[in-house]
Amino acid sequence: MCAPGQMGAAPSSVTAAAQMAEAGLRFLAGADAASLPAEVQASCLRLFERAESVSTAARARFVSAFAAAGGCEFDGQSSARAWLKWQTKITRGAAAGAVGWARRLEAHPAVAAALAAAEVSASWAREICRWSDRLPAAHRSDCDAILLAAAAGNTTLADLSGLAEEMYRRLAPPDSDDDGFDDRWVSLAETFGGAGRIDGDLTPECTAALKAVLAALGQKAGPEDLRTRRQRDHDALAEACRRLAGAGCLPERAGQATQIQLHMTLDQLRGMAGAADAETVWTGHGCAAGPGSDCDASIVPIVSGHLDPAGLAKLAAVLREGPSGEAFRPSGRAWQALVAAAAAVLSGPTGLAAFLRSGLLDGPAASISLPLDVGRATETIPAHLRRAVILRDRRCRFPGCSQPPVACQVHHIIPRRKGGPTCLGNLALACAFHHLIAIHRWGWQLTLHADGTTTATSPDGKRTLRSHDPPGSHDPPGAAA
Repeated sequence: MCAPGQMGAAPSSVTAAAQMAEAGLRFLAGADAASLPAEVQASCLRLFERAESVSTAARARFVSAFAAAGGCEFDGQSSARAWLKWQTKITRGAAAGAVGWARRLEAHPAVAAALAAAEVSASWAREICRWSDRLPAAHRSDCDAILLAAAAGNTTLADLSGLAEEMYRRLAPPDSDDDGFDDRWVSLAETFGGAGRIDGDLTPECTAALKAVLAALGQKAGPEDLRTRRQRDHDALAEACRRLAGAGCLPERAGQATQIQLHMTLDQLRGMAGAADAETVWTGHGCAAGPGSDCDASIVPIVSGHLDPAGLAKLAAVLREGPSGEAFRPSGRAWQALVAAAAAVLSGPTGLAAFLRSGLLDGPAASISLPLDVGRATETIPAHLRRAVILRDRRCRFPGCSQPPVACQVHHIIPRRKGGPTCLGNLALACAFHHLIAIHRWGWQLTLHADGTTTATSPDGKRTLRSHDPPGSHDPPGAAA
């Protein structure tokens, strides 16, 4: 057993060293951190960062050697990244990051040595490599040495950035306009349930544009807005995408920002009392729309069907009723039964026609069936009503909010699923935050009064916000609606 501060025996092999490292980390992971003095906790936190630096350097060296030796090919993988993803069970992004570190440290041996000696953190090392990569190749090693020496002292990351910028101004060619454009990238990874995670390196222009968007659309909307800064930035990005899509600036996309596909079978369609009831039967295919999205959306009806053996037998029985050798001319109930049975048998991707076609034909003719019927996209709120709501409201009607109509959606005060009509008295403008989050997720209730004012009531009924004047009452004479 070692005395305090005394180093243990050196491992006898690479495998033994890896096992010792894992055993030490397992011990720390199981320790009762809350019972330790603050100075011990601080010492361990500093140790963890040094261990991550050394681990990053060691892993990069092993990945480089493994890729150079073609080790991935023995397991039938085409690349080290694919092998890491499969064998170590990490995400594609993490595997790409490991391979990226291997390539990065091959080009920056001084940084690799500093990491192995735990003289610089992994995050700072990455920034140092990124900065020196912008310089001419002949000066990169000197840049690494200068930045690493500065990082070893009492220097902040902002100071290092300024030092790198000064070296770039002195060493970059006069006509160089390198602004990080070649290194730009964005990765959007889809995770569980359709959620996503975004990562990337942005150019200065893109960074400035995104900062302006987040600053403009990510402000607190009022005292009822309990979102964190990060949540508001997320919602600001979503709102910017909604506005872009809704403005019709995307290829092959125009109209409202939300489109709902309403799927129903023929049996359901025939059994319904009316079109209003049909809207409640749709089922989600792909990513379902969020709460409140159906308030102000275009709807595309899609009718599908299935192979119905009972319907096929019924069709055969109806056909047998005709006189032998004569053309069958059904009428009355026989005609209705024939139409219903034929539609049930022949319709949809698994209907009789699709079954025979895909089973007997080859090539493109045997491709998957299209739905039986697809209706054109129709807005739930007619254009004339939308214009009337905008003319009347002029802004978001949630008390205290002044978002203009271009940032708003039309909200059904009494939801359509509860029988609320699509009429002017049941519609109000609401910005994306107040409509989709405050009302439809948090449960605030917006009420439109006859005098043009509105009130918003919190879900628990304990808070009521009031607008004291109808929209436009303080507009200057001649102001546009």
